[in-house]
Amino acid sequence: MAVVEAIAIVFHVILSLAVVALILLHSGKGGGLSDVFGGGMSTSNLGGSTVVERNLDRLTVIVGVLFGLSTFGLTFLLS
Repeated sequence: MAVVEAIAIVFHVILSLAVVALILLHSGKGGGLSDVFGGGMSTSNLGGSTVVERNLDRLTVIVGVLFGLSTFGLTFLLS
């Protein structure tokens, strides 16, 4: 059982770091780290969100849900 707990904890830590990184990539009112990777290159905001922004949103939601599920899983596994 110790091996399963260790794998679950490592998976949870990786997901937590991924959530933090993905949230930091989102552009806020003043830009953000996404500008470093070309997210702030649009000259007009009238066209809505780009494909990259939508995919980043989807990926952030998926990783966030996985993080939440792993939190509940660890709660039941370690109790």
